[in-house]
Amino acid sequence: MDEKVTLLIVDDEDRIRRLLNMYLTREGYEVEEAEDGAQALEMALANNYDCILLDQMMPEKDGLEVLIELREQKQMTPVIMLTAKGEESDRITGLESGADDYIVKPFSPREVVLRVKAILRRSVTFPGVASTSASKDLVVFPQLTIDHDAHRVTAEGQEVNLTPKEYELLYFLARSPDKVFDREQLLKEVWHYEFFGDLRTVDTHVKRLREKLNRVSESAAKMIVTVWGVGYKFEAHNE
Repeated sequence: MDEKVTLLIVDDEDRIRRLLNMYLTREGYEVEEAEDGAQALEMALANNYDCILLDQMMPEKDGLEVLIELREQKQMTPVIMLTAKGEESDRITGLESGADDYIVKPFSPREVVLRVKAILRRSVTFPGVASTSASKDLVVFPQLTIDHDAHRVTAEGQEVNLTPKEYELLYFLARSPDKVFDREQLLKEVWHYEFFGDLRTVDTHVKRLREKLNRVSESAAKMIVTVWGVGYKFEAHNE
């Protein structure tokens, strides 16, 4: 690759930083480290990292504080939370605060590498097109437009700021209007998880996506429809 992918590892345990650094550097990534939340936030705001691995429990600022402050200024930086807290409520709190993924300690370094690769996988070819133009990759509906070239979403003319996974989830659903996807399919196609993954991750991202769309357009938010007992679909003609 001509331009190296740059990652930031944030953890107050030197052993964990060195272990992850070794595995990720072996994959060809450029890796930087921060040992506490204050340093991490400063580095994250000053640089455009392709992905941040962020420990939740740290001195100075904990990971959740860093994530919330980061999301106030940068919506598009992918963030994977690392935490010893395995309770479902803790995972959901992290996802609702803007995390794109969540890994519970102790973890396999190989799993972390797979999760990072899944997060970084941006260019995905989807079957079926809602509406496109010859010059730009656009998905267009009366209430909603997705400019995939610019990774930009507008609802009734107003821009909607989404995290990377929120955007990818919306784009995937919108490219196949009226097709129902179960949570396992969405984890595989959007998160690229075949052997691991929390189904609640999908529900939390759908909830957050609807909330952000609803702030701008109630009708756009209603286009993401829950099919009870199955999963979700994008309903192009939802009123």
